[in-house]
Amino acid sequence: MIKDKFINLNGRWLLNGKKIVIPFPPQSKLSEYNYDGEEELVYETDFYIPDDYDRDRILLHFGAVDQITDVYVNDKFVGNHEGGYNPFYFDVTETVVKGNNHLTVKAVDRLDTDIPYGKQCKKRGGMWYTPVSGIWQTVWLENVPDELVEDIIITPEIDSVTIELKGNVCGFKVQIYKEPVKEEFEKIYNGDLYESGENIVIDFEGRKGKVDFIREKINVVNWTPEEPYLYIMKIITETETIKSYFALRRIEICDIKGVKRVCLNGSPIFLHGVLDQGYFRDGIYLPQNEMEYDRDVIRMKKLGFNMLRKHIKVEPERFYYACDRLGMLVMQDMVNNGEYSFVRDTALPTLGFKKKKDSYKKKRDLKKWDGQLKKFKEHTTETIKHLYNHPSIVAYTIFNEGWGQKESDDMYMYVRKLDDTRVIDSTSGWFAQSENDFDSRHIYFKEKKPTVKGKPLLVSECGGYKMSVEGHLYSEKSYGYGKCESSEELTGRIGKMYEQMIIPGIEEGICGCIYTQLSDVEDEINGLYTYDREVCKVQEEKMLNIRVEIDKIVEKI
Repeated sequence: MIKDKFINLNGRWLLNGKKIVIPFPPQSKLSEYNYDGEEELVYETDFYIPDDYDRDRILLHFGAVDQITDVYVNDKFVGNHEGGYNPFYFDVTETVVKGNNHLTVKAVDRLDTDIPYGKQCKKRGGMWYTPVSGIWQTVWLENVPDELVEDIIITPEIDSVTIELKGNVCGFKVQIYKEPVKEEFEKIYNGDLYESGENIVIDFEGRKGKVDFIREKINVVNWTPEEPYLYIMKIITETETIKSYFALRRIEICDIKGVKRVCLNGSPIFLHGVLDQGYFRDGIYLPQNEMEYDRDVIRMKKLGFNMLRKHIKVEPERFYYACDRLGMLVMQDMVNNGEYSFVRDTALPTLGFKKKKDSYKKKRDLKKWDGQLKKFKEHTTETIKHLYNHPSIVAYTIFNEGWGQKESDDMYMYVRKLDDTRVIDSTSGWFAQSENDFDSRHIYFKEKKPTVKGKPLLVSECGGYKMSVEGHLYSEKSYGYGKCESSEELTGRIGKMYEQMIIPGIEEGICGCIYTQLSDVEDEINGLYTYDREVCKVQEEKMLNIRVEIDKIVEKI
């Protein structure tokens, strides 16, 4: 959703009296801040409201701030927020003045495990990473009318789209560019070609309307990773004109000849995925520039992958925009809270000892259980509503390997009610309960074909073979499975895993496989790329051959 009156506040601020570059987290090199373990962070900056900010309201937006945030404008409190991964905003109309203003943001981050925290850890190491604190996404101002479109909810089908507006508006027009675009998307979106091309304008009363492409004679082209066509549109109300886009696509579980399959737009698809932690060497939670999201997507497409499992992190929207535009499916993990135990949650399940019920800890501390579940639900709700419009997102993961897992059957139904347009992996790895669209398993050691038991079998993590590249290591420690000495050995081992464990089971119902992982991350050296993204550790042509063999089988289904 793009509006026309906004001011980006990123740049040099003060943090606890020292200079910092926003939006980078203080622990990162790119922030240029000498972080000393502070848990209480006080940010300050000045901003200017120009005379042409003449609409009714001024909103102050934050992409994300970790974990608890209080905001002051000109020394007046304007609001607070809890949670470190989703956007929020405050109406600051009554506290700003034309001309110079002062902004203070107070953030507290003690890595409270009741609040979703992902893979952050004060004592980083192994599969747990350097934490981030405070502001780590863009901060901006927006000038809006009283009759405001607060959000747009876009629900696609294969030949129609439903558009719903949130806010105090009544009636709107939708202007759609009739030919979907991909390569020329940004040129058309930002230039004169949009206005000169063939458009259709549809009037809707109220705040919701459905566009039937057949009836309106709009060219129907479904979105796929190979053909990521997007439709450009404008939402026009009495007070605003908003640019946006959408795609036509449907993801579902189908029964094909008695076997449950994942289908995209009515045709079976194999989820050939890779685990994506979303960490970057110099920026931790952020790349040096937004084009790095495009590069990561393109790197994985060149290796044959069609999906990224975004692992226990919510990204800036620029990441999802790259996936929408370039054609990369996304399985979006929810961010976990709750305590982690290596023995209970990792070691014993890996060896085959798994609790059958995910409520076994409930009686120990009912108050804590209920409190953590409430916060997890709130964060899950925010995440799904925030990311709902991105066509690349086709699946959600609710819990991973039991981390913070609570009432997973109820959570499945809760997420299904929030969004019934995607498929859901409620318990990735182990501690499976009843409600799940997949039989989801993590297989790192027994590399033989797993048995399909009815539901589509998703090998939601596997591989993780480690290989070090001198000159591109983050630390002297290393974490991963097995050890490879060369690109040839690593590529060969990955190929063998697919040949033995995945490809023979596709006809029987293996619907996808997620290889660990896109890049090295700190101590982990099990990436397809090094942490700095400078070295691809596998052989591109042989990785593509894996995809070719998978596609041959899927085409026959």
